[in-house]
This record gives sequence, structure tokens and C-alpha cells, in this order.
Amino acid sequence: MGIIAWIVLGLGAGLLANMLIPGKRQQGLILTCLIGIAGALGGGWAAIRLFHLHHALQGFFNASTWITAIAGAAVLLLAYHFATGRSGRSRSSRSRSRRRYAHR
Repeated sequence: MGIIAWIVLGLGAGLLANMLIPGKRQQGLILTCLIGIAGALGGGWAAIRLFHLHHALQGFFNASTWITAIAGAAVLLLAYHFATGRSGRSRSSRSRSRRRYAHR
């Protein structure tokens, strides 16, 4: 499969992986798609290089191709959320609670 096919696959894989991961997400659609593309490319690279799965990732409509792309996107989405430390609460609600107790 070519790089363009992995990019198109990554768009869908990022959205599906975002739905599979529980919790409220604040990154938005564009960042989700970009992380999905990077995850699909990384998942495809890992499957080919590390696990030697050349024959399994040949078709766009192959189930193993989609599973690889969704798994790669999910791993990167989780890594992004752990790296940014977002727990689903917005920054504005945290700053409001700090301001509420600042006058004491």
C-alpha cells in the first residue's frame, strides 16, 4: 500500500481510535486526524519492520490493515494525552477555582 493510502486510512483510523478511547477529548478534529495519520503510518511501519508482516498489509480493505492503523492511532492518541496531561477538565475551570480562593 502506498503512502497516500496510509494517509487516507489514517484519517479514518484517527477518528475511530478517538471514539474507542474513553473520556472527554479536547484536541479537536484536525489534531485528531493528524495524530491518526501519524499513528497509521507508524503502525504500518512497525508491522512491516518489527513484525515482518509484508503480505498482511497489502490491501486497503484488509482487516489487518485497519486494525494496524487504528492501533497505531490509539497508541499515539494515548501518548498525546499523557504528554499533555489533559484529564478532560478544561484549563478555564481550573483557573476559575484558583481565582475563587485567591481573595482569602
